[in-house]
Amino acid sequence: MTAGHPRENTPAPPPATPPNTHTVLYDPDALIEANLPLDREPYKSLVKTVLAWTGTETLTERDYKQIALQLTGHARAIASNVRRHAAQLPKDSGPRALADVVLHEAESRLSTTIEGTMHCAQNRAHLVRTLYERLNRLEAAPVSAV
Repeated sequence: MTAGHPRENTPAPPPATPPNTHTVLYDPDALIEANLPLDREPYKSLVKTVLAWTGTETLTERDYKQIALQLTGHARAIASNVRRHAAQLPKDSGPRALADVVLHEAESRLSTTIEGTMHCAQNRAHLVRTLYERLNRLEAAPVSAV
């Protein structure tokens, strides 16, 4: 071949892309998540630690934000369980009304923007604790009430 030949300037073909191995699931009722047990102990430990902070902790803004994100994700999972348990109760029952109040408060608090502050992380920790308290009561409800 001579210099300047069109074949010399042709770019190499792009490397082959691996096949897509991901499956997108449509689960608007969170039924897949419903069968997964909550990993309570690590989060109970985290909540206890966060609520024990006195203001002398010197974490970075990113650390506070990461803790708040962890607690937010777990709060959403607990709220889903509370919602599912409450839906099994009669509409006019006291436990369902209390669960609805707690869920409404949770939605309100979870809709706020996460900040990289101790106050924000502690608010999320309080929410996780409140949701667990409500879930525990719903799980302990007598079978006749369900």
